[in-house]
Amino acid sequence: MPETFALNLPDTIQTERLFLRAPNIKDATALQQLANNRSVHEVLARLPFPYTINHALDFISNLARTQNEHAYAITTDTGKLIGITSWHLDYTPGPELGYWLGQPYWGKGYATEVAIAMVSAASRAGYEKLFARSITANQGSLNVLKKAGFNISAAGVDDCGIHKDIHVTIFQWEKDDG
Repeated sequence: MPETFALNLPDTIQTERLFLRAPNIKDATALQQLANNRSVHEVLARLPFPYTINHALDFISNLARTQNEHAYAITTDTGKLIGITSWHLDYTPGPELGYWLGQPYWGKGYATEVAIAMVSAASRAGYEKLFARSITANQGSLNVLKKAGFNISAAGVDDCGIHKDIHVTIFQWEKDDG
């Protein structure tokens, strides 16, 4: 099922202010600089810290576009990398939205713009149910997901990774047939 979902997703997504495309090797330095930030790291489950150039290269070359991941570089209209968004395709019971922005780009509405575009693309790809999660204390991310049409479906304590024992909120989006 993940392969089918990824095949139906667009290679690129255009929003009002942003362009989403496959990460490429030219993004490595900017990716490393944006991701090597403790404030970014603290709200993400899968981002190592410190984040080295080798982490960036590995992500771009081996992880960004795989059977289990369909990532997009988030860029401005000038091509400047400002973050990453992706569908985690191996999440049960369905695709899970992930996203992060470099700290200089927080609070500008970019994350909401990206989340709405990602949901729209997934809906057009044929998915009727999508998921996302956020650290419960991350009010900004909770707001982004609500604005993108997600509803809270569960809350609990994460059981693995750097957020083990941290309170998380699980969201679900369902296609509205009306």
